[in-house]
Formats: sequence, C-alpha cells, structure tokens
Amino acid sequence: MDSILFNLMLIGALGIGSQWVAWRFRLPAIVVMSIVGLLVGPIFGMIDPKEDFGALFHPFISIAVAIILFEGSLNLDFREVSGLGAPVVRIVTIGAFLAWLFGSFAAHYVAGLSWAVAFVIGGLFIVTGPTVILPLLRQAKLKPRPAAILKWEGIIVDPFGALLAVFAFEIIKFLMDEKVTAMTLLLFFLASIFALIIGWTCGRGIGWMFEKGHVPEFLKSPVVFVVVITCFVLSDEMMHETGLLAVTAMGMTLANRHISSIEDMRHFKENISVLLISTIFVMLTASLTVDTLYKILNINIAVFVLLMLFIVRPLSIWLSTSGTDLSKQEKTLVGWIAPRGIVALTVSGYFSSVLLDAGFTDASILTPITFALVFSTVCVHGFSIGWLAKKLDLAINSQPGVLIIGSSIFSTALAKVLQDLNIPVLIADSSWQRLHPARKAGVSFYHGEILSEQTEYRLDLTPYEYMITATELDSYNALVCTTFIPSIGRNNVFQLSLRNKRGDDLKDLVHTIGGRILFKKEASWEEINKKVESGYVFRKTNITERYSFEKYLKERNKETLLLFILKPTGRIEFFVEDTNIGASVGDVVVSLTSPSKEFNKIQEKLEQEQEMQHHK
Repeated sequence: MDSILFNLMLIGALGIGSQWVAWRFRLPAIVVMSIVGLLVGPIFGMIDPKEDFGALFHPFISIAVAIILFEGSLNLDFREVSGLGAPVVRIVTIGAFLAWLFGSFAAHYVAGLSWAVAFVIGGLFIVTGPTVILPLLRQAKLKPRPAAILKWEGIIVDPFGALLAVFAFEIIKFLMDEKVTAMTLLLFFLASIFALIIGWTCGRGIGWMFEKGHVPEFLKSPVVFVVVITCFVLSDEMMHETGLLAVTAMGMTLANRHISSIEDMRHFKENISVLLISTIFVMLTASLTVDTLYKILNINIAVFVLLMLFIVRPLSIWLSTSGTDLSKQEKTLVGWIAPRGIVALTVSGYFSSVLLDAGFTDASILTPITFALVFSTVCVHGFSIGWLAKKLDLAINSQPGVLIIGSSIFSTALAKVLQDLNIPVLIADSSWQRLHPARKAGVSFYHGEILSEQTEYRLDLTPYEYMITATELDSYNALVCTTFIPSIGRNNVFQLSLRNKRGDDLKDLVHTIGGRILFKKEASWEEINKKVESGYVFRKTNITERYSFEKYLKERNKETLLLFILKPTGRIEFFVEDTNIGASVGDVVVSLTSPSKEFNKIQEKLEQEQEMQHHK
C-alpha cells in the first residue's frame, strides 16, 4: 500500500511539475510529460504503473479519459460553430473516413500488418482528441477559426475513432468467425445508439435538476462527475468503447442548454482535466517497456509514421474540405496538426491483447506502432504549431495584449501609449457615448457589456493576457475582475484604486474579490483622469547602463505616477500598490508625468546635446 501511495504521489508531482516546466519555458506540455514518463519508467525503471496498480490501472485510465472527453465536449456549443458548419462536418465524416482508409492501406503495405489488424488500427488512428489538441491550442494562440475547427474535430472524432476500431473488429470477426452472425453487428449499432440515448438523457436530466433547483450548489460538481462516470460505465459495459460516445453526447447536451451552473463549474472541471491529463500521460509512457522502445526503431514503423504525418493526414483534409470556404493556409495548418493521444494509446493496448487472443500474431506490434505515432506527432506538432501558424498568418500576435474595461480620457491615453509600443490593446465599454474618446483617438474598441454571455461569442479575448478595469464604479470593477480571474489569472487582473470615501466601502473585500490595485492608493478614477485633463503626459524612459532605474527614481518628480515596465520579451509589469518591482537594462518605464517636469526634461536633454556638440 505504501508503494502505491508513493507512486501516486510521484506520478502526480511529475505530471504537474511537467506542466509547470512547460509553462515556464514555453514548451509543449505533452512532450515534457512524455519524456518524464519515459525517464521514470522504461529508461530508469523507477516505476511501472501497470504492475504497481494492477487491476486498477485500466479502469483508472478509462474513467480519466471519459472525464477529460466530457470536459472537452462541454465546450462544444453550437453557437461557436456558426459559420464553420461545412468544414467541420466534412472533416469529421468524409475526412475521418478517408483517413481510416489511407491509414489502413499504409499499415498494411508499409508496416506489414494483416488487413484485419490494419483496418482496426487505421480506425483508431483517426483520433486526435482533447487531451492533446486543447493544450496545443492554448500554447499556439491560433486565430478563432482554425482553433475552433481543430477543437471540434478533436472532441467529436475522439469517441468515433475508438468506435470505428470496434466496428472494424466486429466486421473481421463476422467475416472470419463462423460463430459471429449479422445479429452481432446489429447489436453493435444498437449499442452505439443506446450510448447516445444514455448520454442525451443524462445531460437532459442533469440540466433539468439544476434548472429546477433540485441540487444544491455545493453538490453540483460532485453530482456531475458521478453521473459522467455512471453514464460511461453503463454504456461501456454494454459494448466496449461506446462509453466515450455516451459522455460526449452528455457534454454536448449540457453545453447547448446554456445553464449558468455549468458555466460556474467550468473552471473547476478544467482544473480536474489538467490534473488527469498530467497524471495519465505520465502513467502511460512510464508503463512502456524497453522492448517496446526497441521495436519503435523498426524501419517499417518509421516509414509508416512519416506517411501518416506527410501524406495521410494532409491528403484526407484537403480532399474532404474541397469546395468549402477554408483558405489554403487554413487547410495547410489543419492538414498538418493531428497529434494522437491518450485514447489511441489506451484502446490500442486493449485491441493488442484481443487480436492476439484471436490468433493475429502481428498484433504484437500495435503498442510500439501506436506509441511511435503518438510520441512523434505530439513532438512534431507540439513544436511546429506555433511556428507554422505564424508563417501562415493564422496566429494571434504573440505580444501579450491589454484589455481595458471602461472608456475615459485616461484609459484612451493609456491605450494610445500601449498601441505606440506595439502592444495589442482593446477598450471595452457598454456606452457608445463613453467610447467617443477611444473612437476619436483611433484605438481599437468593443461596444458591449463585457459580462454579457454574448461577448464570449462576439469578442475573441485570446490576444489579451492582462485586464485593467477602469470604470467609475469600484463595485463593477471588482465584479469584472473577480469574473475573469479564473481565465486570465489573479496576477494579471487589475483595477484602479478604490474610492472608499465616495463609493461602496469595499476596503474589507479587497483581499477576497476584485483585482490588484493599480499604481497607488491616490490614483483613483477621478484623480487619474484629472491629471490627464490638466496636461499630464505619458513618458517612456529607456533604462540603460548609463541611466539606471535607481537613478531614474531619484531624479523623477514626486508627482510622477509610475504605470508599468515593458520588458524586452514583451512582458508587462504594472506598478501595483504594496509591491515593489524593478527595471533593468533594456526595459522601458512608462509613467504619467506633470507637464512642467516633462518640459524640464526636454530642456535638460537639449542642453546635454548642445554640450556634447560643443565638446566635439
């Protein structure tokens, strides 16, 4: 028991540690997790999850995949796919069918598998899946259209790939085993339909209970997870792998009922999904054997992987999307990105044992060939998606942007400075009149309520890593900050200083709700706008070896308001209350300076230039 506890702790620590390393050094998380799993598993032999967990290994992996797939399918709101219908439908139907055929031919003629095994594995290899696609999309910051296509394909095709493999296996048994009749195939199709009905029913049932208030808030997340597991197990017990179809149907049903309770739980479910992905990827790669790794080096397997990368996937996408409005750039990107993940690894392990028991000896290389494809696609696509997206102009500007809530003279002037520094910036306000300064200054703006549900579909927030709430109402600023903290992060959400003397007394709540207080206590909405109206100017100061940040602080006027520091990497560090930050060589310090101070600086600079000319 102590060994199992230690291994659970180690796997969890390695998985989350890999996620942190990937975030810190901007690496594909799944690549880091795969490498870590190989190091602690077959290479150094520290753990062997299959042996350590015994009979619990496969059930744990299956339930984890079901929860991950359910969480991903909760993002499949039909409103999001508006305008993408034809390409998505073509890719998940014609594209998947072509990928199955081409992949099966490659497996037979190149990898040397028998037709029976080739068609089983060909069906399995059409899957991409949310476990690999969603982390890559977060990393690459694609434009909304290609990102939505890849996400929808990954989540929809994921359960169908497993079902296609099951279907191929049932057909093989029907053709080769006299005991298997047409009734067996009929039962397979009926089981798939039953899985859809179970998923739809569970989704409708949960939605009805939440809407009618039959489940208290503190039980909603536990109830959802229990129902997901129940839905998965009931379907899977009837026909292996139909459980994935059931949880996908359940997630899509809930997503399109637009229940506020489900939205409130979304971030909790995302956190669970990240934890599960981290854990099971380390477990699966650590479970591989040295013999499996040696088999991967087989030349036939290597050529098969290359064909899947450069021929099968691009050809199936280009053929299936012919005649749609997808651009060549979008077809190229979608045709290249198809990383395989957890579902492929787990299901191939199942079919490897089943096919071997059925007498297909060549099924022994299913695990090596699957891992070769999974690891190759994860590495190649993980490292190339960002570069290729930029080359094809399908990536959002990598420079972290700033979203400002509330249009005013100050916020408009701040946006202009950010714009001059080539930082993506957007001012959002629900009042067309208040947006007048922004419109007049030529600053990008959004007219609408940032907290409205419609904003999620009308406004792409991906380019903006920082949020500043700068309206007149402290309570509204705090509400907006609190709403966006889970998605943007507490360290990147800011609001202007609270006006405790005039507005709501929010002083006691500042540590529990709202964002970080910008600049300093005196920099309230009135004060900061007064400064801009009275002629205060935004000043950009370059920190050099000759002009250090310490020297800048000594020479600055006491009335100067320090705003933020722009790092050479593009990262922005805002000055916040009760936090000291420093600037180093190469940084740019942006401040709000009094007109007299700015005039004196200009005069001093002119005198220095004249003196230098005189010395020359």
